[in-house]
Amino acid sequence: MKFNFACAAALSAAGFASALPSWFAESQDVTTFDDATPVPGKNPLVFCKDHDLQKDIVSITNVDLTPNPPESGAQLAIQATGIIHEPIQEGAYIQVTVKYGLIRLVNTKADLCEQTEKADLKCPIEKGILSVTKEVDIPKEVPPGKYTVHAEVFNADDKPITCLDATVTFGGHAADSEL
Repeated sequence: MKFNFACAAALSAAGFASALPSWFAESQDVTTFDDATPVPGKNPLVFCKDHDLQKDIVSITNVDLTPNPPESGAQLAIQATGIIHEPIQEGAYIQVTVKYGLIRLVNTKADLCEQTEKADLKCPIEKGILSVTKEVDIPKEVPPGKYTVHAEVFNADDKPITCLDATVTFGGHAADSEL
């Protein structure tokens, strides 16, 4: 059950690839985002709690999701903008974990450049301002419940690109999703 939200969150969070692949089957340890800094825009994304944003290769300036929160059976439009401070090289990767409640559905490492190609971007991605728009279909078969996504993105030399977390509740009301 792939769902471009995790990668989309990571890349969009990265500020350039908010059009990442579909992965809603990867997860990690239970996470709370109470003290986390929200990603600017209309989205359920937050920067990872103990992550030093000053060291990130990408500064995410805005991520908008429509609908927000995402809904099963709907098309998700992702618009992301960010500033790339140094080129993102071939060999960059994303580590994504998705949980359904307490159950880890996915824990995977993916080639970031391969994923960005789905958003019509090719590595190396050069320094500068980058805006990306991507639409992905969310399967209507997504079981109702609370999903937690953790995505860490690294350049080929293991320098952090960004780190994002999100919690989305499917089958509930918008108030049920943590923003």
